[in-house]
Amino acid sequence: MSPTGFCRGFTLIELMMVVAIMGILASAAMPLGEMVVRREKERELRTALRQIRAAIDVYKQAADDGKIEKKADETGYPRRLEDLDLGLDNVKDPDKKKIFFMRRLPRDPMFVDPDVPAAETWGKRSYASAPDSPEEGDDVYDVYSLSEKVGLNGIPYNQW
Repeated sequence: MSPTGFCRGFTLIELMMVVAIMGILASAAMPLGEMVVRREKERELRTALRQIRAAIDVYKQAADDGKIEKKADETGYPRRLEDLDLGLDNVKDPDKKKIFFMRRLPRDPMFVDPDVPAAETWGKRSYASAPDSPEEGDDVYDVYSLSEKVGLNGIPYNQW
């Protein structure tokens, strides 16, 4: 108590006003937080697509150079997506050391089930399929997201 006999502190109305203002500020910040998370996932998707596509190109170059085994009727693209990080024997090397094209195959960040292996989170397009209707086949020419959602840029993720 103060010497005059009055207690100092906040009134109930002042506390309720502060709580109400904090609630308004928090509700305004929630959509911004969700937007930040979505942008981060889109950045991860762009990076993963770029890495996988670059590894597929390096694989194709190694097949064309004769470093990895390629049959006469094959295109030279990887038979499976897993071949990029599991590696293949270098047929030109006398010690048959493996050639690795990626350290780790990234997951599609838009894929929701974390128990699915990384290679199964991507849609795969074979060399023989048309660009506008990708289909799996004997090789992996390109990858795309299986998500049907639309990105912030207005383009569906499966068309990136």
